[in-house]
Amino acid sequence: MKPWLPGLAAASIGVQVGAAMVATRLVVDQAGPGSLAMLRYAIGLLCLLPIIAALRAWPSFARRDVLPIALLGIGQFALLIALLNFGLARVPAGRAALIFAAFPLLTMLVAAASGHEALTWRKSLGVLLSFLGVGIALSEKLLTDLAPAQSLEGWIGELAVLAAAFCGAVCSVYTRPYIARYGALPVGAWAMAASVGFLALLALNEGYFANPWRFDAEAWWVIGFIGLSSGIGYGVWLWALRHGTPTRITQFLSLSPVTAALLGVVWLGESLTLPLLLGLGAVLLGLRVAQAPQPGQTAGNKMSGGKT
Repeated sequence: MKPWLPGLAAASIGVQVGAAMVATRLVVDQAGPGSLAMLRYAIGLLCLLPIIAALRAWPSFARRDVLPIALLGIGQFALLIALLNFGLARVPAGRAALIFAAFPLLTMLVAAASGHEALTWRKSLGVLLSFLGVGIALSEKLLTDLAPAQSLEGWIGELAVLAAAFCGAVCSVYTRPYIARYGALPVGAWAMAASVGFLALLALNEGYFANPWRFDAEAWWVIGFIGLSSGIGYGVWLWALRHGTPTRITQFLSLSPVTAALLGVVWLGESLTLPLLLGLGAVLLGLRVAQAPQPGQTAGNKMSGGKT
């Protein structure tokens, strides 16, 4: 396998997440965060099932691993998205994007603290450069979006976005051994199924099932896009995690807020500004620095970091 393939896969997910964040803003007011997340992953799971059937990659786990994988799925697919959707309904988009951009930084710290990865200066510098690049790219929006929260609800929204990033960091680190053992598709399908069951409880509490067809046609198209891209995207994401270290893979999520800003230029006619281009350059530089092989590390184990 080419050593750059996991990075390319992760980069595609960084772009997909940015597009999904823009799409989520269009429909989050028509349903609660739990309901929207449930629909997202129910559609995503339906997209994965034909692929699993064709490849005969049905989950077959050791009994002791069934519950941990389900709990990690609930964290990765349910709590993360529900918290992020909750925050997006209360926090300006630019501020939410910057807070969520801490995902790779948190992943690096969790991986180092748990002994899954070594904390190197090159990796740390690359992650910090990418985070700085996100701040530069969104600087004009952040001039207003980063004003202190004026209400308790605003603070709660900010904490919810940060909690979503931390939840994703923990799950990315601890899911990797199961992916290495069983494969991306089986783990992804079971994790996503567990999350849909959990999210159904949140949707029930939000009253979604009293009027499940409440969306207009345009909203259903948006939800379909989010679900389809999530189903395919998380299969690719888990595959990338299997073949690369959590920090190096999650760092590509720094492309998400930059992608969202660029889509604003394409879809909404917003200006292509110098800070956006400089920020994109800093993100790409950070990725280049962090992805470069360490001294004594061969190209063949570049993405894996020499550890499992």
